[in-house]
Parts: sequence; C-alpha cells; structure tokens
Amino acid sequence: MSSLEALLQLNDLDLLLGELRDPGIISRLKRAGFALGDPAAVERARARWLARLEPRWRPHYERALRRYGAAVATVRTRVCQGCFMSLPRSASPADPDALSLCESCGRILYWGRPGAI
Repeated sequence: MSSLEALLQLNDLDLLLGELRDPGIISRLKRAGFALGDPAAVERARARWLARLEPRWRPHYERALRRYGAAVATVRTRVCQGCFMSLPRSASPADPDALSLCESCGRILYWGRPGAI
C-alpha cells in the first residue's frame, strides 16, 4: 500500500466526515431517504488510514486540512486546483505516486495517473 493510496482514502474520509457534521446536509440526505450511519465508525477508519500515511506527511496533511477544509489538490495542466497557481515544470514528479506540496498553498498535490480523467 502506497502513501498516495492512504492519502486519497484519508482525504475522502475527511470530506465525508465534514458532510456528516453539517446539519443542513444531514437533513437533506434524510429527506432524500438515505440512512446515515454512525460518524464514529468513519472516525475510526480515518484513524487507521492516518496511521498508514508516512509520518513526515501527517503534519502537512493536518495543517492543510485545518486551513482549507481539504488537504489534497489535484493538478491539471500544471495548475494546482486548490489555489489555481501554475506549477513549475520541475515540480512534476517522475513517479506519479510521489507526493509533493504546492509551493503556493501548501496542499499535498495529486498529479493523477496517465489516462485517468
């Protein structure tokens, strides 16, 4: 299991937790007929995925999550989709699974995989 996989799972769980804590979203989901589970189960899963993330990336992740509400930003045509700043060509990793930080906003960058949407 790679740090990238742990990072993406953790990001998804944090977005889900944010929605489960929002009373407006909860009421809309209940009106639509969705049965909501216990947020504590999602928090336990989050703790497991956070433990799988490399220790050096945890403070970066937590800081960006507190500051922006989402710690991961995708990169599209060398532009960080978190802050919309152009990234230098040298910022592009040779390995798509390598993690890097946006020099402008500090989010962890997800470069995607070749052929992915």
